[in-house]
Order: sequence, then C-alpha cells, then structure tokens
Amino acid sequence: MSTPTEENFKDYKRAEKKALELLREMQAVSPKKNDIELALLVAIFELHKGALPPQTVASVIQGHLKQLLPFYAGKPATG
Repeated sequence: MSTPTEENFKDYKRAEKKALELLREMQAVSPKKNDIELALLVAIFELHKGALPPQTVASVIQGHLKQLLPFYAGKPATG
C-alpha cells in the first residue's frame, strides 16, 4: 500500500512524463527554444488563470525554479 506522499510522487512523475512528451512534440513544430519556453510559461499562467493573480503565478514559477536548480546544476549542459 502506497502512502499519500508516494501517490503524490507517482502523480507528479506521470505529469512529468507527459510534459516531456509534449516538449518533444513542440520541438518538432519549432526549433526555436525561445518559442517553446514562452509557450510553456504561457501554459503555466493559463493553468492558474482566474484562480491566482499573475504576480503570484510568477512567484510560484520562481519557487519551482529554485527547487529544481540544485538538481540540474550538477548535470552537464546538452544541446
């Protein structure tokens, strides 16, 4: 039996897998990383539209980036 924390992590990993699939699809549509980055950020704002003010969404994004940075800081750059 999984704990709620384990179930939450499984849910996150399913969402992450889907997001990476979408990223590959986006790369097939546009080779411009800037276009993809902006589109993904717009999607995050749309996810919270009507529920949170834009300033709060920006703070949420910044908080997530701070959490992810240590994980990616140790990996070599690719592409």
